[in-house]
Amino acid sequence: MSFNLQVFLFSSFPLLLVLLLLKSYFSSSKSHKNLPPSPPKLPLIGNLHQMAPGPHRALQSMAQTYGPIMLLHFGTVPVVVFSTVEGAKEIMKTHDVVFSNRPFLDIGGRLTYDARDIVFASSGEQWRQMKSISVLHLLSKQRVQSYQQVREDETILMIRTIQQANESVINLSELINTLTNNVISRVALGRKYERNEVKAILDGIVELLASFSVGNYIPWLGWIDKVRGLHRRADELAKDQDDFVEGVLQEHENKKESHVERKDLVDILLEIQRDNSTGFQLERYMIKAIIMDMFGAGTDTTSTTLEWTLTELLRNPRVMKKLQQEAQKVGQGRSFIPEGDIDKMPYLKAVLKESLRLHTPVPLLVPRESTKEVKIMGYDIPSGTQVIINAWAIARDPSIWDEPEKFKPERFLNSPIDYKGVHYEFTPFGAGRRKCPGITFAMVVNEIVLANLVYKFDFGLPGEEGLDMTEDVGFTVHKKLPVRVVATPCEQFDDCKG
Repeated sequence: MSFNLQVFLFSSFPLLLVLLLLKSYFSSSKSHKNLPPSPPKLPLIGNLHQMAPGPHRALQSMAQTYGPIMLLHFGTVPVVVFSTVEGAKEIMKTHDVVFSNRPFLDIGGRLTYDARDIVFASSGEQWRQMKSISVLHLLSKQRVQSYQQVREDETILMIRTIQQANESVINLSELINTLTNNVISRVALGRKYERNEVKAILDGIVELLASFSVGNYIPWLGWIDKVRGLHRRADELAKDQDDFVEGVLQEHENKKESHVERKDLVDILLEIQRDNSTGFQLERYMIKAIIMDMFGAGTDTTSTTLEWTLTELLRNPRVMKKLQQEAQKVGQGRSFIPEGDIDKMPYLKAVLKESLRLHTPVPLLVPRESTKEVKIMGYDIPSGTQVIINAWAIARDPSIWDEPEKFKPERFLNSPIDYKGVHYEFTPFGAGRRKCPGITFAMVVNEIVLANLVYKFDFGLPGEEGLDMTEDVGFTVHKKLPVRVVATPCEQFDDCKG
């Protein structure tokens, strides 16, 4: 069961208050810096109590009162939150080098070989080399294209599964999760692994990353995390994860030399390590960290995006019909829309962009940390300050977007705005040195799956069921309840046809 932050804070408040008074009695100092406006905070916990139930929504609401640049205190840690496109550009472009570091998060570190992966690692030579290997050798456009057949195969299998349901109620969320798991397994690890083999590990990682760690924000109370078993759970999960990836590596090392042209990502990483072709010594734990980054991020964020997109299409029949008509025009009666035809579907791309705008998978991106003092938009940001960019709030800013709460894919038609990190009003994958290197891989999966789902089926809600939009907030923001639908073959509906 996940840790309840509010229950902990209020049940422990009397003891924590006494400890705070003793600690702060001798440590009162004032700063003459021009710091961003800061809302009132409670002793010891600062503004942590204001983060429930969803931090991205809470921070958006606070920004409407205190401004788009706020200084908060999460325990003893100063955190500056940017909810403005100008601020996002300053952090991720103008001062990108200064803010390219990551704060060390205890639980995240335990699950990523002491934060020596790509996502959570501190900025430095090792991180730069590992990211370079990923971008050039694992996630280049050519490499992503080489796995086209894998994506098409798994999409066809999902379509057959839906067809075999014979218009009974299906859990579309579960089918999407299975598909993304299978694609990542085949691309990264070389073969499918039964979902149960990795599901417990991935679910555990997601749960623990979403858990509140006292030590991250009140270091001198970090012992509480140990007492309540958070460290033990993280260490046990880290061992399970390491055992799994070690088994994958040994399987690859023991197999006979293959002459198959399409190598999986483990093959490529082992080859780089063996040949030392980059001039950088790629250690075994680095290979494991990269693989788990690919697997975790590739599965979770991709399936989340597809789930929210299909939810919005169910809520907006006009958009669904228009997308189906585009699919029928491109498909021309064939059994499948191949990946090569996706570029003929501008409305499909607009639908996915609009979904990413409204439902940014990681709404606060991943926190950054300043490596030296810098002035941003007139405010002093001290060295060592954590920085959060509320990409979700910026993507719903009414001063930037017309009717920002509405699902309107048309806003992206004939628009240069894209998600690749150069338009700071729309950064679902981040921008600058720390942007997600797997953008291309994620989006080609989203496109091929969505195109063929709407091409083959008309979706409806079963019986009297409504469409619950409640969020399940964690490291990524999922739908709390799965998408349950009845899928009718599209040829039975004139509305599907162009």
